[in-house]
Amino acid sequence: MSSRLESKLAACKKAKRTALIPFVTAGDPSPAHTVGVMHALVAGGADVIELGVPFSDPMADGPVIQKSSERALAKAVSLTHVLAWVAEFRQKDTATPVVLMGYANPIEAMKVDAFIANAKAAGVDGVLVVDYPPEECDEWATKICAAGMAPIFLLAPTTPQSRMAQVGKLARGYVYYVSLRGVTGAGHMDMIEVAQKLSEIRQHVNVPVGVGFGIRDGATAKAVATHADAVVIGSALVTELFAHADNPNPAAQNWLQNIRTALDTQ
Repeated sequence: MSSRLESKLAACKKAKRTALIPFVTAGDPSPAHTVGVMHALVAGGADVIELGVPFSDPMADGPVIQKSSERALAKAVSLTHVLAWVAEFRQKDTATPVVLMGYANPIEAMKVDAFIANAKAAGVDGVLVVDYPPEECDEWATKICAAGMAPIFLLAPTTPQSRMAQVGKLARGYVYYVSLRGVTGAGHMDMIEVAQKLSEIRQHVNVPVGVGFGIRDGATAKAVATHADAVVIGSALVTELFAHADNPNPAAQNWLQNIRTALDTQ
């Protein structure tokens, strides 16, 4: 288990602070800005950073993040680049946990054992692989945990209790509850349903529960925070960065600070 990720989330809980987890696609709006954006997000109040690994068929992602992946891939961004950026980020920030979020293909292409070794060396704290089903992940979870990183899993409104129980056995760090039936950036959340589902999830899962998909501003983040341990926000942030592609760092910091302020104004 990653002590950095575990410690950060435990500290948030002790301080009664909802953890804020922004998602950005590595290499977008440009490879040169990725590390700077990560530091800007920390300055804006991020507790954990989810760094998306660009992939050509991001099945769980809506149009905004799909396009960000396409832009990064057009600049030849690879998993190797992403790990190098994490290592560069670690030169100045040894405290903020970094979670990689992506798909199986790039990891399988690098070879699982090589990826785990490289991710550990770079300073990665957790890995969420969308298309690694928990029912087939015992070996993956064991290897990731042995390297001091957290295997992180998605849960959805349609997740049966049997899968929740399986995730509960394997998950470390946190679980990521997808609050909508659909892709990232879509629809509107039913807070009553979110609250009911989180209660159900917590019967099976002992790690913190983060909620994402559909959180687009301070108001929705604050509403989710009344039920969740962490708020994950991606598509709206990616849109903001693209709108300020020439100078994304202050845009990232200022935009996230507004979310942080909303979360802290209970």
